[in-house]
Amino acid sequence: MNQFTLLGKMRFLPFFSTQALGAFNDNLFKNVLLLFIAFSGLYSQETSTALINLAAGLFILPFFLLSPIGGQLADKYEKSALIRKIKVAEIVIMSAGAVALCFNSVPGLLVILFLMGAQSALFGPVKFALMPQHLAERELVGGNAVVEMGTFVAILGGTVAAGLLFTASDPSLLIAASVLVLSALGYLSSRFIPHAKANDPSLVMNWNPFSQLVRTVSHARKDRTIFLSILAISWFWFIGATYLTQLPNFARDYLGGNPQLVTVLLTVFSVGIAMGSLICEKLSGGQVELGIIPIGAIGISMFGFDLFSASQQVVIESGITARVFMTHSENLRMLFDLAMVSAFGGVFVVPLNALIQQRSEPKSRAQTIAANNVMNALFMVLSAAAAVLLLNVFELSIVELFLVLSVGNVLVAIYVFSQVHEFLLRFVVWLLTHTMYRINHKGLNNIPEQGAAVLVCNHVSYVDALLIAGACRRPVRFVMDKNIANMPVARHFFKWVKAIPICAQGKSPKTYQRAFDSISQALDGGELVCIFPEGKLTKSGELNEFKKGIEKIISRNPVPVVPLGLTGVWGSFFSHERGRAFTTWPSRFWSRIEIAAGKAVAPEYVSARGLQEEVAALISS
Repeated sequence: MNQFTLLGKMRFLPFFSTQALGAFNDNLFKNVLLLFIAFSGLYSQETSTALINLAAGLFILPFFLLSPIGGQLADKYEKSALIRKIKVAEIVIMSAGAVALCFNSVPGLLVILFLMGAQSALFGPVKFALMPQHLAERELVGGNAVVEMGTFVAILGGTVAAGLLFTASDPSLLIAASVLVLSALGYLSSRFIPHAKANDPSLVMNWNPFSQLVRTVSHARKDRTIFLSILAISWFWFIGATYLTQLPNFARDYLGGNPQLVTVLLTVFSVGIAMGSLICEKLSGGQVELGIIPIGAIGISMFGFDLFSASQQVVIESGITARVFMTHSENLRMLFDLAMVSAFGGVFVVPLNALIQQRSEPKSRAQTIAANNVMNALFMVLSAAAAVLLLNVFELSIVELFLVLSVGNVLVAIYVFSQVHEFLLRFVVWLLTHTMYRINHKGLNNIPEQGAAVLVCNHVSYVDALLIAGACRRPVRFVMDKNIANMPVARHFFKWVKAIPICAQGKSPKTYQRAFDSISQALDGGELVCIFPEGKLTKSGELNEFKKGIEKIISRNPVPVVPLGLTGVWGSFFSHERGRAFTTWPSRFWSRIEIAAGKAVAPEYVSARGLQEEVAALISS
């Protein structure tokens, strides 16, 4: 499904319009204030710099104080009504802001900026917690992509509009009218957002922002995958905030200082993120596909390194205009790199946002999102501090700062992917399934969404485990032949993903018993375990006899067993169809295969022979 079709649905369009108008209005007002401080002539350069930094701090401070409160409100109350109340508050705040604009009152405008930040901090958790309630799971990535696109286009639009309105003949009145109209339009749009029930109406509110801040972050830390995803998203905002903050200085110091080029750079960066976000839908196939997150990380650093190189070769002429600037191929390369850094940033962040929405506990989803907002704000503050340190203390140039970002991104990616094995596993599966295979799924809803279960599947090739891992939306522990698990190079990967090696009892009783103990421990922990009961790869393409090991597993841990049938892999490079696997050149790419899941078999009805018949029926249908 094309994600833009969501804009034609009333369960999404009003919400999208509401958040986009809010982002546009925030950035219009904030940038007008910054321009007024910088160019009004009322303040010295030192005072102006201090006020601009104060403004940035006042806008971001409420995200620390009020995001945890907003998370509680979004979990406790019905969301569409809560959004309408927040938008009414925006109208009141912007009315006061219009008065401050007309009187050119900088102190008043700073107070309004703080209140705008407070309103945005309350709105953030509810808007992202609402999406999983109005969108199907297959729409979640597309919905997040469109929202991410809309947000950055709105940020760009607000920034550009601020510059245009500020240079008008009577800017104060025009800007005041604009922020009021945008606030009113946002409220009207919110009136059409469908009902979204409360996640936890019985929630007891904690109004202490400091203790709730600690509680919110502590709650998010309970799920390591979610918390590391939050850190990864926050790193994206660290990178994004650094680029957006430094691009005006980059244009001034490296590109000849033409103000037109600031707009060009901001446009390229914002459009890049929007395009990267939209590409996610295509890359992920409508699923929350974690395999494309490493692709995003790789692209950010790869094009960041080339941006450093390209920036050394830009062609500058005296008084160069934006049009002339873009006639030079060296300059186009630099702009392309900047666009690709931001585009891969979109690829990186969209599935992470969708992952948090999908996997967080429904009763506390908004509070988890609030923790994400707090960490995002913290990393944006840290990005400003890091830029000051590197540019002023260590005296790096701006392009050297961009290089440091690219190196830092490599280190952050290595850390996150080494801690969350699922990301890298999905990446390998994504590469495999987008070069060698096209995969159809059938009946995968028979796999339990929670709790322990055993998957049993026919064994056709050396990549069966990867294919199943890519199809199943839950992490899976695979039991595999010890010889495969100990293959050179690959053994490090199998150990990393916690595969369970096994062999015949006669060959190594110790390994055999350790495998069953590990399986039992995984099932006790509520995990999914997949075994290949044939005990070896088929050499004929036919199903081999199922061993009795599955019966031993279920006698020790009586859990449901889900039969899987894998077809279309026989004859591939990884199977024994033309002799030993890996010994012949692949005869085809992008082969169509299917993974079908049958209905779960209750533990009291599990037998090796019965499961063999179930799997045989799946692969023959």
